[in-house]
Order: sequence, then C-alpha cells, then structure tokens
Amino acid sequence: MGRSIYFFGGGQADGDAQQKELLGGKGAGLAEMTRLGIPVPPGFTVTTEVCNAYYAAGRALPAGVEDEIRAAIGRLEPLLDARFGSAEAPLLVSVRSGARASMPGMMDTILNLGLNDEIVRGLAKRTGSERFALDAYRRFILTYADIVLGVPRDRFEEALGRARKQAAARLGVDATRLNAAELERKVPDSLLDPESLAALIQRQKDIVLGATGRPFPDDPHAQLWGAIRAVFDSWKNHRAQVYRKMHDIPEAWGTACNVQAMVFGNLGDDSGTGVAFTRDPSTGERRFYGEWLPNAQGEDVVAGVRTPHPLSRSGAGDGVDDARSLEAQMPEVYAELVEVQATLERHFRDMQDLEFTIQQKKLFLLQCRTGKRTGRAAVRIAVEMAKEGLISQREAILRVDPGSIDQLLHPSIDPSAPKKLLARGLPASPGAATGQVVFSADEAERRAGQGKAVILVRSETSPEDIHGMKAARGILTARGGMTSHAAVVARGMGKSCVAGCSAISVSQGQMAVTLYDDHGHPTDTITVKAGDLITLDGGTGTVYLGAVPTVPAALSGEFEELMVWADAVRRLRVRSNADTPHDARTARNFGAEGIGLCRTEHMFFDEERIQAMREMILADGEAGRRRALAKLLPFQRGDFVGVFREMAGLPVTIRLLDPPLHEFLPQDEAQLHQLSKAMGVPAQDLSRKNEELVEYNPMLGHRGCRLAITSPEIYEMQARAIVEAACEVAAAGIEVEPEIMIPLSMTRRELAITRALVEGVAEKVFAEKGRRVDVRFGTMIELPRAALVAGELAEEAEFFSFGTNDLTQTALGISRDDAGRFLGAYVEAGIFARDPFQSLDVAGVGELVEIGRDRGRAARPGLKLGVCGEHGGDPSSIAFFERAGLDYVSCSPFRVPVARLAAAQAALAAESARGPRATD
Repeated sequence: MGRSIYFFGGGQADGDAQQKELLGGKGAGLAEMTRLGIPVPPGFTVTTEVCNAYYAAGRALPAGVEDEIRAAIGRLEPLLDARFGSAEAPLLVSVRSGARASMPGMMDTILNLGLNDEIVRGLAKRTGSERFALDAYRRFILTYADIVLGVPRDRFEEALGRARKQAAARLGVDATRLNAAELERKVPDSLLDPESLAALIQRQKDIVLGATGRPFPDDPHAQLWGAIRAVFDSWKNHRAQVYRKMHDIPEAWGTACNVQAMVFGNLGDDSGTGVAFTRDPSTGERRFYGEWLPNAQGEDVVAGVRTPHPLSRSGAGDGVDDARSLEAQMPEVYAELVEVQATLERHFRDMQDLEFTIQQKKLFLLQCRTGKRTGRAAVRIAVEMAKEGLISQREAILRVDPGSIDQLLHPSIDPSAPKKLLARGLPASPGAATGQVVFSADEAERRAGQGKAVILVRSETSPEDIHGMKAARGILTARGGMTSHAAVVARGMGKSCVAGCSAISVSQGQMAVTLYDDHGHPTDTITVKAGDLITLDGGTGTVYLGAVPTVPAALSGEFEELMVWADAVRRLRVRSNADTPHDARTARNFGAEGIGLCRTEHMFFDEERIQAMREMILADGEAGRRRALAKLLPFQRGDFVGVFREMAGLPVTIRLLDPPLHEFLPQDEAQLHQLSKAMGVPAQDLSRKNEELVEYNPMLGHRGCRLAITSPEIYEMQARAIVEAACEVAAAGIEVEPEIMIPLSMTRRELAITRALVEGVAEKVFAEKGRRVDVRFGTMIELPRAALVAGELAEEAEFFSFGTNDLTQTALGISRDDAGRFLGAYVEAGIFARDPFQSLDVAGVGELVEIGRDRGRAARPGLKLGVCGEHGGDPSSIAFFERAGLDYVSCSPFRVPVARLAAAQAALAAESARGPRATD
C-alpha cells in the first residue's frame, strides 16, 4: 500500500482530478478545486487503499495510519488558527465518504466532529453565539450516535418533539392538534432557543447511555477514529450494496474518507448552504440550477428536512421574482458562485454537481463531482456540449449511459384524459407512474414482489429506503427539494418522483392531503390510505387521485441527433425481436435494421388459433394434425405478410416452432371440456393424451427441431406460410428478405433434414405462385455441442444466431426459471459479477460464442452471425459481441436505441484499444 493520506489546503493539493481510483470522486474533486484556487475548506483524504486494507485486516485501521492522520490534523491547524480538541480555538471537522463512482446518500457523513461540553462553551465564546454552538453539538450527537454507536435516529425523535412543543408554547403556537410533520413546519430547528437545546442535548446523552451502557464519547480523537471506521463500514452497509448492484459498481473499489475543516452555514441569516448543478439535471437545459437554505447545514438540504429556496430570482421557473433566492438575499455571493460554476464546467468539460456553504457571506465549495442526470438530460447535455465545442461528437456518444436511454421511452400523462388533481409538489424526476400507495420501503418491496405497482409515499426518504425506491414505480415525498435524497436517487433510477409536496402529511399509515382553491386557500382535507391508487407526473410535480391514462414518450431532437452520430460510428447492426406487425413497426420506428427473432409460437396463443393448435397437438395421427394445421396456415401467412410489409427491404429472421407442445395444452378442466366438444373426442382421452406429453425436463426435451424430426408437417406448414407471404408481398412490389431459422440444432443431419423440408416446400410454392424469392436458411446456436461442431452446421446453415438465453442455461447447467432462488447469493458471494442471464458470462458462454464463430466461418467464409437472446440489449454484452466480430444483435423494440448507442460505444472502445487512427 502506498501513502495513506493526501492533503489539500492553502492553495496546494497532494492529489488531483485524475486520481479518482485512489481518492474517490469527492477527494479528487476537492484536490482539483484547491489547485484551481477555488475556496475550499482545507482537509485530507484517506485513500481507498486504506479502506480495502481495513477490511483485509478484519475491520482494523492499518498500522501507522492513525499517526499519519494526526500529522495531517497538525497541518490543518495553522491554516485555520485553530486546534483540534482545544476549547480556546476549536477546530471541528466533517468526516465524509467518497467512492470512485457517485453514490448519493448511500454511505455515511458526520458533521461537527470534535465537540464536547467544554469545547461547546469555547465555540460559543469564539463565535459569539451560544445557540449556534449548542445546535451544532445536538446535531453531532444525533448523527454520531446513529452512524457510529448504532443508536437509531428514531430513538431521539420523541426528545426532539418534546423540545419543539416547549418552543411552541414559548412562541404561542398551539401544538395540541399538530402531528409531528406539522409541528416541525411550525417550529423548525432554528426556533429552538439555547435553554431548549441544552435540555435536548442532555436527553440525547441519556438515550445514548441507556442504549449503549456507555456515556457519549467526549475525546475528539476517539470521535475521529470512530467516525473514520464508520465511513469505511458504510461501504458494505445494506443500502450501499443494493445501490452498487443496481449500478454495477464493484465492491473491490472501496471508498475513500475525507476529513475536512468545518465551515458553518447555520451561523445566522448571513450564512447558508446549498446544492447546485451547472445545468438542469432533469432536462439538461443550459442554466445554473440549484437550491439553498439560509441558516442551515448541508444535511438539511440533502435530507429534505426543510424545503429549500431557488438560487436565482427566476429559479422557480414560474416567472415570479423570488425574494427568497440566494441572488436576492446575497447578490455578491451569488455572483461569485455563478463564476465558480462556469469555471468548473469549463475545466471538467461536463455538468457538475456542487455543494457549497456560506459562512457569514463567505463562499466555500465542499464538493464538485460529475452530476447525476436523467436520461433525457444526459442526451441534451452531451449534444449541446458537442455543439458548443466543449467536447467532440465521439465524446458525446461516450457520455451517455445506454441504459439511461430507457428513461426517454417511458410514457407520460395523457393531457386529454380526465384527472382529479390531488396536490402539487416539485418535479423532481420526470415520467408518469400509477400505483397503490404504500408508506414504507419494506411494504413497497413486498407488494411489488406480488406483481403490484406501488407508489412509495414518505415524509422524506432516507438511504435506508433504497430497496423500496427500487421496487416502487414512483416516489412522493412531503418534504425535500429538487436535490433531496428522493430526487437524486429517483433520477438515477429513472423513476417518477414528486418531492416537497407540502400539501400532504404522512402519519400512522395514511396520508392527509390539504386541498387548495385557485387562490391557494385551503378548502378541504381528504385522507389517502394504503392501497389507494394515485398517479404521479414527475415532469410537472403533479399528483392525481386514481389511475390516469398515459401516452407514449416523444423523443427529442437531441436524441435523434445523438443516434445519427452513434449510427455513423458503430459497426454492429441492430435488429429487434418482434412477433407481430405492431412490434415490427415499433422496432423500425426506434431504428431497428431488421428482425433478428420472430417467435412463431407467440402467434398461436390468440383465442381463434389456440383451439386449432391444441387440436393439432392432441390429434391421433398425421392426418389429424394436417387438418388442424390447415386451419392455422392462413393465420400464420397473414401474420408474416404484415411483418414483411412493416420491415420492407430489411431482413426478417423467423424461428420455426421451438417450445415443447405441452405449453399450448389446456391448463384446467373447463378448457379441456371445451376442446373435447370441439374435437368430438371424449375428455378422458384428451386428458390421457395431455398427460403423455408432460415432460420431466421440457427445456431439454421434445422441442425445437426435434419436433420437425417426429412431426415434419408442423415445419412444413410454417415454411409454406412464410414463403407464400413473401411471394405475396413481393408481388406488391415490396422487397422482402425472409430468413428461416431452425432452433435447438446440434447435428448437421438435423439441419440437412430440415433444410430439405424447407426447400422442398419453397419450390412447391414458387411453382404455384410463378414467382421466386430469396429465402435464406440458418440455425440458432443454443447448445454447447452446436458451438463445438459449428463447422459441420455451417455446411448447411447460411447464418447462425446465438440464442444466448438457452446457451447460458445449457452451458452453466442453470435453469433460468429457477435461478432466481440462488443467483442473488452467487452474485453477493462474487461467484458471478452479475446475473449471467442479464449480462453474458464472457469467460464461459462467451468462449462458446467465439468457438462457434471461428469454426463456423472456417467452414463457410462470410457466415453471418447474430445474437437474439436477452443479452442483445445489454450494453456490457454488446461490448463483447463487438470484440467478437459478430454482425448484429437483436433485442426487444424498446431496447433498440439502447443497443444502437451501446454498439457505437463498443466500436469506439475497440478503436481506442487498437491505438490512434492512421493519419495522412
């Protein structure tokens, strides 16, 4: 392990912005801002290597680290004319986490560290404010007890409520009918006087003693060691682990720990704190955007305890000059902040997320990092920065997370639909969401697990709610602003969120909503209970009662522009999995360059068709099967005609029947008797036949091309439907490119038999129609043996499509249907980095793909290769398919834009790996 401590302060810094792996994003940003001459409170960063060594040593700080930290504290003291642990000139510090990747609110922060009873008196004397010093101490005790000592915050709520009631009585406020949320709004923390705060501090200490059996620690150095250990411990807390899984952040990265001199935004009305973004993180608009609170500390803004004010006079966006804005209250500080944010965006060449504190009208920057943003904002920012000349078009392509493109495709509220307005809040994260109201994260997760859509409603969210936020369709909070925990996390997840909805009050498992008239006067109060339906419009901050219809997303001009740039650099083609004309139309609208998988079995479940399909399966012999198939032929042909028309001029790969036949059979007695009546066959005979078809392991049973070997008439009907449809569409002057694909093949002989069957049918149709069309023949590679004998299969097949869903099942010996019971444990244990059914197992399944590629193309040079499993829409898997030299990927229609962007990024990454492009 190298050096443990990197110092910053006095215009100098040991580290810089390039050292995120070692210093974390926060530490690297603080060092870089210090180098740029931006006002940053001095401090030091304990590296991520120390965090990993801490865990390797059984959660113990490595030898020598405490001495290095003491030395760093010694460097801080002369810069501030203060001493750590001194009552005469107190030096207080914050202790914050800071991972390489931004994880807002997932790990722990402790402010005001270094206080005890004696130092509080010294701080009061030095600042001239007893109330400030006591408020800082009670905040520190609450946070330290929760994070370091393990005493839950809710243990302190009753004591704080009592203090508020005493303050209410002193202020003449009737608190007898106020619930906790209403009392907090009427009597905020700033109204607690020194006497109330002193009594509250003593009650807090009593709670700590009762919960831990030990008094609250009063040695500042002991407090510091405890806080640093707690920050490292928070890297593996539950919410951080959930967040890392969601965002594919490796556990091995660890977190840095930043110890920084405190500056105080709660010294009075000439002080404050806030969060800002150099561009709007929801829309991407180029405007300085953020919120602040006077006489507050940073946790008040981020935690959403108080609803903050805008930075600029017009920041509310309603055209009203807001006198509460920072621009109005402290114009000189605002002007300096505007200049700083512009400098930082130019320097880092990306949208920045800033945290700042104002201490007696002096500005300090506490954080600068690449800002989280919605998918829509990411696209707009990337495109506009490229046009501004700040970045190149290629950099713009790389700036947008392909997964975030999904957010652009979500529905929005139908403006013409009837709706009942319930309340208005802040538009914290765009998109529409309808669901049942739940009031706890656990309940959100439970109901979502039952398949129900839920809206998580909270006074404000905290990091402990992460699992419920993940499970919910949308989030609604009574408090908090656009930069609150709920807002930041919801935007990162792409979930609808309305925050700071002051009309609602959450208490005792229900939500009281105050209704207002057009003039803002309260008119009534209604109660919304758990299970009631509400709809959120996160784009406008509106909450509606009941379910409101939605309309499809409208993609922006910037999105189309980015896709043009992406298409110009990508090599991989992108097709779509589509089974109906409607799916094909949707896919083409999203830029699909063909259909890579048309699953014919999905066409048989329509009520008109399933009867004939069941008759075919349960028929006694070939003649009965052919009679039933004759009924299905016109349906299949019509489907293919529609698909070919929609995909005019583009290839359409149609997989012949794949699943085991029992999947189509009646599942209950009523269906069986209905089929018995239609076929004129006793129900008991059909029941017996049904039982005969049940398999112990159908995934490896009588399915795929094995059906064609035992019942060739099934594939004959499908081949006829495809070729007749192609001839019909071609006769109308529309170009068609049908590709017939055989599933689950593992031997050349299987393909030889099925190819002869398909070509024989095709020749008959050509003769009947007096017209020929080019029909390509290929197979899916879904079994390890198929990959190993790909050279033999390529003697018959003109193309391969790797069916990575089944190839993963058969290579790993894991059933996708049952894996959910244990795959999570495998990922947590590090056996798999990610679920192999979501992101390709490159080491195992990937090697089978490469073997199939090499052996197939050796036998048939120019063999076309594609992928049609779920991995075709996964960005990390697409990166592998690019490296493997495949020709195309195929995914669901709504994932096509994701795949297009991911393919472009993969092409740029491959180009970068090859080195600089040759120039003249």
